[in-house]
Amino acid sequence: MNSVIEAIKKRRSIRKYKEDQVKEEKISLLLEAIRWSPSWANTQCWEVIVVKDPEIKKKLQQTLSNGNPARDAILKSSVLFAMCAQLRKAGYYKGSAPTKFGDWFMFDLGIATQSLCLAAHSLGLGTVIVGLFEHDKAKQILNVPEGYEVVALVPVGYPEKIPSAPKRREIEEFVHYDSF
Repeated sequence: MNSVIEAIKKRRSIRKYKEDQVKEEKISLLLEAIRWSPSWANTQCWEVIVVKDPEIKKKLQQTLSNGNPARDAILKSSVLFAMCAQLRKAGYYKGSAPTKFGDWFMFDLGIATQSLCLAAHSLGLGTVIVGLFEHDKAKQILNVPEGYEVVALVPVGYPEKIPSAPKRREIEEFVHYDSF
């Protein structure tokens, strides 16, 4: 099987991590994966904050609700990537957004985050993409300036356990040919 397809099929959301620390060389490879992600007109609207400081991670954990299953992952992960976007960059041409969907930062950050997660998987690391948190509070904690947003938090570490695959829709359930 193609290694990319295999990685897509086998990558899981990991919320429990071993105490082993991720070495700088692996963090650099993860950042390289983000660097080479495609983006709207190569605008590369992402900014990444690599968080290792336990106190900052603890403050960021407080931006998640008590019921969020990724809450413990924020603290237990070796490193936390805060995926940020520069607004009004992706999807813009000469200062205006010519498409129906306007600012493409969510699309470009999604691609960059997927690149991060697949690269982490290829290195034996686990990730979980956290999108349900108090974004404005996280922005303040991380000193993110105006014109930028914290889009996702991605804990990274060595998986304590890899869960089984969740049920997926069959291809026939979502593919349409020539029209909806």
